[in-house]
Order: sequence, then structure tokens, then C-alpha cells
Amino acid sequence: MKRIALILLPSALVLLFSCKKDKEKVFDNTSTRDNAIAENIFSDVFKVVDEVSSETDGIRGDGIGCIDNIVVDTASWPRTVLIDFGDDYCTGVDGRVRNGQLLISYTGRYRDEGTVITITPSGYTVDGYLVQGTKVITNLGLNSNGQIHYSVHVEGSVTAPGNAYDITTISDRIRTWIGGSSTLSIWDDVYEVTGTASGTNRFDEPYHLVITQPLRIEIGCQWIVSGKLTLTPDDGTPRFINFGSGQCNQGFTVTINGNEYPINGGN
Repeated sequence: MKRIALILLPSALVLLFSCKKDKEKVFDNTSTRDNAIAENIFSDVFKVVDEVSSETDGIRGDGIGCIDNIVVDTASWPRTVLIDFGDDYCTGVDGRVRNGQLLISYTGRYRDEGTVITITPSGYTVDGYLVQGTKVITNLGLNSNGQIHYSVHVEGSVTAPGNAYDITTISDRIRTWIGGSSTLSIWDDVYEVTGTASGTNRFDEPYHLVITQPLRIEIGCQWIVSGKLTLTPDDGTPRFINFGSGQCNQGFTVTINGNEYPINGGN
């Protein structure tokens, strides 16, 4: 299976709460931070699946590291794959610490229209965060422009290390493969992502998020290169986030109450 683009929204949103303290005083970013954590963790869940899976024989191998066992059930349909990291906490090649299991159900191949891939964690943790719920990817076939597109539905929760707090999330996205689908290389892959999300932060306060301009994801760049979204926490004051117009960098802007704040990584 050709490696699938992960939504890079979490790594970009995390920058929101790494800005200077004087900026942090302007707005409470708890919902933004907690949404970033949830998105990041559920994105990592599929990253593991993508590293292990293959279009041809079902298994590519342990590209993540630390996997104790991979069990493929080819006798039943839909087919299932169990990825078992064991009980020990192990640091993978990407520096993330994992344990527990991921159960994946496939009704067909990733490129085939109608294929549904369901991922269910069981006692699964990433960097100490317990992941519960499901992630479902459905191949919607070709859109009106002849591009493969997918729906991605996430419904679950993330519990912080030591049971410090819980975050809940529900998201529905459309991910469109707009470039690189005809080549074997993953590095020319380009995706557009649209959709919405909602959830509750660590204080059980609800928030809503909507992508107002498609996010452009280029696999060769670790940052979102363009697009806009609006995150509205329970206090009703929306945060308008603009990722720019196409440059591969970590800078973006946040506008609240008409005031724009440039965010540039660890500034």
C-alpha cells in the first residue's frame, strides 16, 4: 500500500502554545492544545498501520520498530491484522514510545472504491497517552476531477499519562489525493483535506473546528503549506488560523478579535 499522508494539523497547531507568554495571555489555548494532542495521537495510530501494511501481501514489516508480533488473518473476510507492541514500553525508530495493540479490519485494498479500513486500539498507548475509540477510512472512489478521495472518521478519547485528564474528539474529514497517486514514490504525494471536528478539552469544555479553506499537505514538507481553519472554544471567541499560501515553513497566523498574531515555531 502506498504510504498514506497523515494530516499534519497537529504538529502545526502545537506551535500555537509554544509562543511567547505575552501572546498566551491574549487568549486561552487549552482547546487548541488539546485538539492538537488528540489529532496527533490518532494520526500516529494510522501512521503505524501504514508502515506495516502492504497492497500486495498484507504486510510490509515492522518499519516502526518495537512490534512484538503481527498476525494476519487471511481466512476470514473482511481480513484483519493485529499489531501487537506487547506490554513493555518501547521507543520506536521515530522516537515515540508505544505499547498495546492495534486491530485493523480491511474490506479491500486502499485504492479500491468502497474499501473500508477500521482501526481499533486495545490497551494502546503513545508516549503514555491511552488511545480509545475507532478510526475509519473509506475509499469514496474518484471525485468529479478524477482524483481518489477518502472519508476519515475518528471517534474516541485520549487519556493523559497518569490519568491526569481526558480529551474527547469526533472528526469527519475528506482527504483528496491531488498529486503523486500515479507514482511509486511517496515524496511527490499531495493531499487536500477538508472537514470538521469537535470535542471536549481537559476541563470538559466543548469546542468546534471547521476547515474553511482546504489544507494542502505535501509529503515532502512537514508543515501544512496552505489553508485556513477556525477553532471555536466554549467561550465563543473563534480563533482564525491561516497557514499561508504555499511556502514550506512553520509560520502561520492566528487572528482573534480582529488582532493577528504571527506564530513562528518556538518564538
